[in-house]
Amino acid sequence: MPREHSAPYGETTRPQARDEDLDRLKRYEDFTTIDWIQDSIIERNRRLRAARNQSIPYRGPRGEVTLAWLWSRLQTIAYAGQSWFVVTLVGIGIGFNAAIISIVTEWLSDIKMGYCSDGWWLNQQFCCWEIEGGDEDTCEAWHQWSEVMLARWIVYIIFAALFSFVAAHLVRSLAKYAAGSGISEIKCIIAGFVMKGFLGFWTFLIKSVTLPLVIASGLSVGKEGPSVHVACCIGNLIASLFKRFSRSQGKMREILTASSAAGVAVAFGSPIGGVLFSIEEMSSVFSIKTMWRSFFCALVATVTLSAMNPYRSGKLVLFQVTYDRDWHFFEIIFFVILGLFGGLYGAFVVKFNLKVAEFRRRYLGNYAILEAVTLAVITAMIGWFNHFMRIDMTESMEILFRECDGASDYDHLCQTTYQWPMVNSLFLATVGRAALVVISYGCKVPAGIFVPSMAIGATFGRMIGIIVKAINRAYPTSGIFSVCQPDVPCITPGTYALLGAAAALSGVMRLTVTVVVIMFELTGALTYILPTMIVLLVTKAVGDFLGTTGIADEMIRFNGFPFLEKDDHAYNVSVSRVMRMDLKTLPVSGLTVQDIEKVLSSTDVKGFPIISADGKKTLMGFIDRTDLQYVLEKARKVQDVRPETAVSFASDPEDHEDSELGGVAPGPAVGLDEDISLDIMESTAAQDVLKLWPWVNQTPLTVSPQLPLEIVMQLFKRMGPRVILVEDHGALVGLVTVKDVLRYTMTELDDRHSPWNEHRFDGVVDEAWSWGSDVADRGMSWFRRRLGRS
Repeated sequence: MPREHSAPYGETTRPQARDEDLDRLKRYEDFTTIDWIQDSIIERNRRLRAARNQSIPYRGPRGEVTLAWLWSRLQTIAYAGQSWFVVTLVGIGIGFNAAIISIVTEWLSDIKMGYCSDGWWLNQQFCCWEIEGGDEDTCEAWHQWSEVMLARWIVYIIFAALFSFVAAHLVRSLAKYAAGSGISEIKCIIAGFVMKGFLGFWTFLIKSVTLPLVIASGLSVGKEGPSVHVACCIGNLIASLFKRFSRSQGKMREILTASSAAGVAVAFGSPIGGVLFSIEEMSSVFSIKTMWRSFFCALVATVTLSAMNPYRSGKLVLFQVTYDRDWHFFEIIFFVILGLFGGLYGAFVVKFNLKVAEFRRRYLGNYAILEAVTLAVITAMIGWFNHFMRIDMTESMEILFRECDGASDYDHLCQTTYQWPMVNSLFLATVGRAALVVISYGCKVPAGIFVPSMAIGATFGRMIGIIVKAINRAYPTSGIFSVCQPDVPCITPGTYALLGAAAALSGVMRLTVTVVVIMFELTGALTYILPTMIVLLVTKAVGDFLGTTGIADEMIRFNGFPFLEKDDHAYNVSVSRVMRMDLKTLPVSGLTVQDIEKVLSSTDVKGFPIISADGKKTLMGFIDRTDLQYVLEKARKVQDVRPETAVSFASDPEDHEDSELGGVAPGPAVGLDEDISLDIMESTAAQDVLKLWPWVNQTPLTVSPQLPLEIVMQLFKRMGPRVILVEDHGALVGLVTVKDVLRYTMTELDDRHSPWNEHRFDGVVDEAWSWGSDVADRGMSWFRRRLGRS
C-alpha cells in the first residue's frame, strides 16, 4: 500500500519521545484525516444546487406535464431513496456472506474429525440429521478418520496445521490488512482517518476465504470481530459504486457505521445489539439518521441470514437458546462472583496480550506463517484432551448453555455422578483457553476475541453453576436453598454459563448495554435481564477499579493509530504547548504561479495558512495542498496560465456576484468539488492573474494560544476539523492537528494519564497472590494437624 509520509501542515521541532515510542510516532504520519467541516460545506453546496435545479419549472406553457418534468420528478425520488437502496444492498450482501462463512466453517471444523459417507460436502450435523444430537457413535453415515485414538489425534493436528498454514500464507501474500480483528482500525476510519486498502476488494475476499480456515484450525480466536471488518468492506465496495457516496467521506462513514452494526447483528443474531454496538463502541458521533440506517441495515442482514438458515434449525446463531425457568434472589451472590471473574479476566487478557503483541512485533515479524501454524498445532495438541476445547467454540457454548431437561447430554455434562470430573474439565478448559487467547489474539490471521472470551466465560460459569447445584443437592433445605421448591430444579447451570459468557465479553471489550441486549436477544427471556445487568455492572466496577480499557482501544494505542478517546482528561496545559510554530505560510498576494510551484516542490506540508502581505502575519485564510495542486494543474488546461502569472488569494466584492458561483458557500472554500470547480476556474483564471480565493477557507477554525488543551480536543471530536489555527489578536502564531495532540499526550503525559493503570493492577495481583498463598498455607497446616491427630 502506498503511504503518505508528508508532514502534517507544517515543519516544527517535535517533542523528544522515548525510544520505544518512536515507531508509534512515525506511524502517525501514515494516516490522512478527513476534514469534516470541509466535507459538510461541499455537501451543502451540492444540496443548494440540487434544490435550485428542482425549482426550475419543467411544465409546458399551459402547465401541461412534459417529459422533462417527469424526468426531474423521477430524479428527485431516486435521489431520496438512494441511501435506503444502498443500505438494503449492503444488508443483503452482509447476510449472504455471513451465511456462507457459517456453512463453510461448520464443514471445515467437522472434517478434522471425520467425513460423511453419504456426501463429502456434508458436515456432521447434516450427515446425522435424523439422529438426536448427531451422536457419532450412533450415526452410521458419519465415519471417523480412524478407529485408533492416536491416529485420530494426529489427523486432527495435521488438519489444524494445514488450515492455519493456508490462511496465514494467503493473508501474507495477498492481503496483509486481512489479519487481525479489524475493529480498532474500523473505529479510526469511522472517526475520520483514511487507511487506503483496508476496506478494499482483496481484503474482503481474502478475509472471507481465510476466516473459516482459521476458525476450523482450532485457534483460540473468533469470527465475530472479523465479521465487522468484512461487513464494512462490503459496505464500502457497494457504496463506492454510487457517486453520491464515493465523493462524500461523511456519507461513506454513515454507510460504514451501518455496516458495522449489521456485522455484529449477523454474528450474534442480534439486530438491536448490533445497532447499540455501533453506538457504544464504533462511532463517537451518532445521529438519529445514522441510527435508523444502521437499524435497517442490521434488520435486512439478519432477515437475509434467517432466510438462508445456515444451521437448518431456525436459529440465527448456533448457541441461541431459550430459558423458561426463573432465578432466585440468593443467586445474586454467585452472579457477583461471575462479574468479578469478568472484570479480572478482562484486565488479565488486556495486560498480557499487549505484552505478547510487543514480543510479536519485536521478534516474530518475519515468522507470521510459522507462528500461526505453531499456535494451531499447540492448540490442537492441548485441546484434543479436553472435551470443551476439542470442539468448535460456538458449538461448545451451545452445549454449555443448555438446560438439563432430559435432552441430549454431551459427555455426561448433566449427570450427577460425573459432576466433579466435569468441574475439573471445565476449570482446565477455562485456564487453558484463557492462556491460548492471550498468545493467539493478534497473530497474522483473521482473529477476533468476542467468541473466545464468551467461551471462556461459559466454561467458568457452567463450572460455578455445577458447584452451586451440587451444594444445593447436598443441603437442599438448609440456608439459602430453603426457598427452593422441592419438585422443581432450583439451579440451572446453563444460565450461569450464559452470564459468565456475558461477563467475559464485557470485561475484555468494556461494553455494557450492548452485551445486555445481545444476551437478551439470544435467550429471549426477560427474566434474565436483571441478572445480566447485575453481572455486567460488577464487571464494569472491577474494570474501572483496575483502570483497564477495552482491548480495541488498547490496540489502537499500541499500534499508534491517531484516535482521540471518548473520555475527557484534565491536562492543565494550554494549546501553546502543543501547537506547531515554525509554519510554511503563503502571502495573500505578491506571488506567481512559478513561486507557488517552488513552494510545493520544496515542502511536503499538507496545507498553507494565508497571511497578509504587509508582514504583520494577519490570518486571511487556509488552503489545502491538494486543492492548490489541483487548481494549478487544471488552470493550465482551462486557461492560458503561465509561470509568471500572478496569483491572488483574496476576493473582491464583485467576485461573489458572478452568476457562475451560484450555490457556493460565500465564506469557506469550495474544495475539490469537481461538479463546479471547472466552471469557477473559467471565471477566475486569466492570463494576467489567477484567483484562488474560491479554494481558500476564509473562515478557518481558530483558537487563542491560552485555550486549554482539553477544549481543543473537544473541538476535534465534535466538529472534526483537519487543522485548527492558533492566532493571537488576529496574528497567526501556530497551528495544531490531531496528530500533534496525540503525540504530546503520548510522549509527555502518557505515564500520568494512561487509562491503563498498570501499577494498580500489579498491586491487586500481588495482594491476591499473597492472600491465596496464605490461605493455601493455612489449609496445608490444618490438613497436617488432622493427619497427625489421626
